[in-house]
Amino acid sequence: MAETLVVVSKIKKLVKDAGLRTGGDYIDALSVKIAGMISASVQKVQADGKKKTLSAEDLL
Repeated sequence: MAETLVVVSKIKKLVKDAGLRTGGDYIDALSVKIAGMISASVQKVQADGKKKTLSAEDLL
């Protein structure tokens, strides 16, 4: 199990408000996906070497 990187109650509320339920593996998979996105942003910024702060543009 990966470290949880999301606020579980808020995710579950969003899903419930959409009329659905959250499967037991969803939160873990979401955290893994977010960790991958962060890692890609970090690599992009480090490769560029021009700044030290991640910003929204680094998610693209």
